[in-house]
Amino acid sequence: MENNARILLVEDDPNLCMLLQDFLELMHYKISVAHDGEQGYAIFQSETPDLCILDVMMPRMDGFSLAALIRKKNNQIPIIFLTAKSLNEDRLKGFHQGCDDYITKPFSTEELNLRIKAILRRCSRNILDDPEQMNEVFDIGKFVFDAPNMILKSDFGIQTLTQKESNLLKLLCLNKNKLLTRDHALKTVWGNNDYFIGRSMDVFITRLRKYLKDDPNVAISNIHGIGFKLEVKE
Repeated sequence: MENNARILLVEDDPNLCMLLQDFLELMHYKISVAHDGEQGYAIFQSETPDLCILDVMMPRMDGFSLAALIRKKNNQIPIIFLTAKSLNEDRLKGFHQGCDDYITKPFSTEELNLRIKAILRRCSRNILDDPEQMNEVFDIGKFVFDAPNMILKSDFGIQTLTQKESNLLKLLCLNKNKLLTRDHALKTVWGNNDYFIGRSMDVFITRLRKYLKDDPNVAISNIHGIGFKLEVKE
């Protein structure tokens, strides 16, 4: 899918937008362009992009707000934020919105292309597929986790998971009652291990704990500085 991918580029700086569009089309991507968040969302609704590149500071609707709307429609599509800000709070906010990467201006077009390729490669395959571990439905106490359909079911109801929530929970299930190291989880689910992505993973762990809280025999414990353990009392 990589070089045939359709990319939605939303950037309010006309010069940077033209430069990026020309470069990405030279790399054989199919590019749709918008210059503000509202226009970007309209294009997203009318098309089916494989990846979104969103400027953060834009008129009419900022990139974070646009990403939130996109996530309501599609939990799986990868998002890259572009921003002139390098504040940690902004980067963390971006990852909390479910972005896959965050690039601070100025940046090289080649760096952007490499990051796009890495994200599309991760999305084009199931990074948790293992022929020796074909079980895709897991019992977690009173819950049944249907990994292919990204659904967590129980007498308490049905919770639809995002792709990353599902991948992370599957990895925990494959290591049930055993230590799952942070490094392994980050590289397997996110394809990278740095401080900001690590903070993003902590948010996802918190969400999974919330989904599982109704069964007192199920817990995701934190092994400080090392990793996590999905503990299920039989």
